[in-house]
Amino acid sequence: MINQYLSNQPGMVLESDLAGEFPLYLYWPQDQSTLLYSTSITELLNDACVPKPLKVSTEGLSFLLQSGVVPPPKTAYQDIYLLGIGDKAKVSTINGKVDIQFSHAFPFLNANRLQADEMQPDENLILQMLAEATISRIDQSKPSFLFHSAGKDSNTIALALAEAGWQNKVTLITHKSKGKADESEISKKIAKQLGFKHQVLYEVDQLQINHKLAIKEYLIQTPFPCTDNVTLAYPIYTHQLPELKGANIIDGGGNDSYMTIPPSVRDLKVIPLSKWTHYASFIRHLVQSESVLSLVIRTPAEWCGMSGLSLADAKKLMPDTVSVYPYWKQESQLRKDLDLFDFKTSILTPVTASELHIRKVRNFADSISSNMVLPFANQIIAEYFANMPEEYLFDRKTLKNKLILRKILKERIGLDSDALGKMGFKYDSRSIVLQNNDELFQEIFSCKLWNQVGLEKVLKRLKHNMNGQGWSSIASGRFLYRIYLLSGWYNNNFTINIES
Repeated sequence: MINQYLSNQPGMVLESDLAGEFPLYLYWPQDQSTLLYSTSITELLNDACVPKPLKVSTEGLSFLLQSGVVPPPKTAYQDIYLLGIGDKAKVSTINGKVDIQFSHAFPFLNANRLQADEMQPDENLILQMLAEATISRIDQSKPSFLFHSAGKDSNTIALALAEAGWQNKVTLITHKSKGKADESEISKKIAKQLGFKHQVLYEVDQLQINHKLAIKEYLIQTPFPCTDNVTLAYPIYTHQLPELKGANIIDGGGNDSYMTIPPSVRDLKVIPLSKWTHYASFIRHLVQSESVLSLVIRTPAEWCGMSGLSLADAKKLMPDTVSVYPYWKQESQLRKDLDLFDFKTSILTPVTASELHIRKVRNFADSISSNMVLPFANQIIAEYFANMPEEYLFDRKTLKNKLILRKILKERIGLDSDALGKMGFKYDSRSIVLQNNDELFQEIFSCKLWNQVGLEKVLKRLKHNMNGQGWSSIASGRFLYRIYLLSGWYNNNFTINIES
């Protein structure tokens, strides 16, 4: 559904729901003649009142290159904005034109929680609410799939659905990572224990014609560009499991904002130090992207899940690139009085988690006309956990998180998250770059976003360094992959290329 605000209508305030289950997407043209807004990005982009081709935002693309993510309310497009967790838009009419004043206030600071003697978690209620949040969003005329791993989030959803008797209505699907990061065997055992069907999805290194066609179709249909390392895995899944198209896709993301992301041991060291080292920002104009020096000059905010090309390399690719340093410096300064728990969570969850990690799944679901379900982002669940005393959610000494979920899973299905440790979802994007080098480079060099002379210099160096060892090699591969993703989006996407 598309809503419209015209000049001279009464003013109003727009915002998304509490945990960003349904972000609001806005079309606000530069002539300020009108405002369209919707919870569906595909409906908004397809609306006849939104002229195509859209223009790419230089600022948005600068963030994608240097940070890997565009912070809301900005997007990769001119005139398109989004409101996520904590974002507001005050809409009014000034001199006959539609005016919008954007603001942000993170809604889940730990000081606002109840004390331990004021609330004790009700484990049965948690599972019941999760089941209801999932089932209420499912179209039962379509198949349903839960992205499942050995982690706490997807297993809590699986347990909730099992206790609600939904084993025969949902299939658990798991990505099989390479090496020790693989969670598929653990997932398979849990699925069998709970009574669910289970299917493994495999990595593909050497792209075949059907994979290439799936990737191109994804690049055409995806609403936004996304630089997440796992991006290309998703369109390839549709050839292993065609039933994903048009299905209900359930994902466990969306709870870090109100459960808190504790700082890592590394964060405890580098974020306080970065309050001083980021002042050497002048070398952003000089340093190479894969240099360790690029880490030293990050702002505190940029340690919250972001990474990217140096300003020097970004300018070689796109001469009108703007520096993202002033923005992240200001965001760091705005949070200077927060402890590291609130600091990290208040930046990582509304930006990196929402617009990089979760966005890749939203993009995939939208690209194949599927219904994405985020049970943990449900308003009622977010309100419940936002009040929960921190003692039940995280430990300031051990830095463990989601304590209540660990307890539920260990007691009810024997899953010991403490013993498993942090496994995480791994995807070998470096192998994609190495084994499909010619095709990826062809896509990149055909992209009109880039300055060809500067592009050739940067790509030649990154390709050489990717064959080395250590952090520089890993970073070089990821940056090549990112440049390819952005090139493929620009070359193919329906919002930019109307002939697509």
